[in-house]
Amino acid sequence: MIINQSPLQPTPVGAFRFNTDSSKLEYYDGNQWVNITSDSPQAQTGGTRALFAGGRVSAPSFSNMIEYASIDTTGNFIDFGDLTEASGNGSTGGNAGCGSRTRGMWLGGQGQSNPYLGTIDYVTYSSTGNAADFGDISENITSLNNLSNATRALRVAGSNPSGTFITQIDAVTIAQTGNSFDFGELSVSQTSPASCASPTRGIIAGGTISPTRTNIIQYLTINTQGNTADFGDLTEPCYSHIGASNAVRGIFHSGLNTSNNPNNMIDYITMATLGNAIDFGDTVSVESQHMGCASPTRAIFGAGWDTPAKTGVVEYVQIMTTGNAVDFGDCTARDETRGACSNGHGGLG
Repeated sequence: MIINQSPLQPTPVGAFRFNTDSSKLEYYDGNQWVNITSDSPQAQTGGTRALFAGGRVSAPSFSNMIEYASIDTTGNFIDFGDLTEASGNGSTGGNAGCGSRTRGMWLGGQGQSNPYLGTIDYVTYSSTGNAADFGDISENITSLNNLSNATRALRVAGSNPSGTFITQIDAVTIAQTGNSFDFGELSVSQTSPASCASPTRGIIAGGTISPTRTNIIQYLTINTQGNTADFGDLTEPCYSHIGASNAVRGIFHSGLNTSNNPNNMIDYITMATLGNAIDFGDTVSVESQHMGCASPTRAIFGAGWDTPAKTGVVEYVQIMTTGNAVDFGDCTARDETRGACSNGHGGLG
């Protein structure tokens, strides 16, 4: 049994214990003790698999392509399959992928024939092949973002066909197909933010609060339902940037500043605490409307707009260090991307 007595000092993030009541090994994520799963990206796919999906390849044509690479190595992406339709994520981009250890998902976005999508696509990481229909979110939304832990995926932010900024947050249970349910509300309505997650917390950072860019970071608790709260601020206002994380640290990469110019910033936060982002280093290329995802050790970013043209360059950072990004390889160049996901991101522990 667990003996509930006050520790001599606060429990450090990353501490381990064996829970004799559940017979589970657990680690402390800064908020609570979390079960360590016996499943892993290594067992599922031989390492963490990154999927990059969709995107605008030349105006006004979108792609239905899904391609993948192993985050644990470096190299170029190869073909995985196709989305249910050619799509991106709106005129200002944004990362729109999430998932569990077994499923990758994309909620909402911008279609070839419909500029606002309410559809949800999903794939199984361990195989290659085309995406299948999962269900629908509450309404057709673009310029949004997705985040998840191992059980629940959320659609946050975005705008609808009337131009209204959406405050409602949609949620789905990843293991079962079906339509979304109402999770809660954003405390600040925004489009094109970046997002990432730990097993307990979802983070929404930056974006546009019409008509200006913002540096606001919000957070929510994924396994409860409710509204977001203030976390802190990015080092500068930014939108069309990308977030990725392991279970401890969130990384925010590049994007567009208040003058609509691309920047080379990389920021980071510790997700279990509250506070402002800190400078991590610099990017290889200055991108916007690109994609990003992570393994427990690395975050990778690429496939977007590197002024004055779209790019297929992919770069990476080691999450628990600081420093400049390094070249990873190449994927198919496009902008206005639908989004990236992985089976080793921070929401999975």
